[in-house]
Amino acid sequence: MAEDLALPAALAEVAAVGFEWEYDEDTDESRGCDFELYGGLEAAERTAWWFRLWTGNQEVDGSEFRFFGSTGAGDYVGFWLVRPGAPLVEQPIIYLGSEGERGVVARDLGDLLWVFADGFGPQEALDAPEAEAEPNDAFTIIAERYAPGKRRPVAELVGAAQAEFPDFPDMIKALCR
Repeated sequence: MAEDLALPAALAEVAAVGFEWEYDEDTDESRGCDFELYGGLEAAERTAWWFRLWTGNQEVDGSEFRFFGSTGAGDYVGFWLVRPGAPLVEQPIIYLGSEGERGVVARDLGDLLWVFADGFGPQEALDAPEAEAEPNDAFTIIAERYAPGKRRPVAELVGAAQAEFPDFPDMIKALCR
């Protein structure tokens, strides 16, 4: 049976809008989010290949994740399949940075949609959830459609995710060689 690699409908809509990101080399400042959604979920073979490289551990395959996006620096974002029997959109969203950073960004896709609506990408939400960002009207419409009534400040969304899964960074660290 073929692996279903279709993005959930809400993520497909976010991908159709896309993220804007600008970097000014003169001031070393950026605006927007350095994040790009893939056209679908990453295939298991591809995840296994780079996850082994990222961890330095040939015994792991990353099968507990379904990655759907990355940054220009090579950071990965995806679902962590930690809730047995729960649909994909109800799984937490995790971030693995190119320099070994790791964290849980959102408790589920609905929370991630509100992170996007408030103008944050996954890395920005983890690095500075209290920062000022420019809300995205198109993402707000998507979040209201797929996660009505779930809007909260980004710091609360990220904090709730990290409180629910406090051991995620240590679990990933233990996989690294």
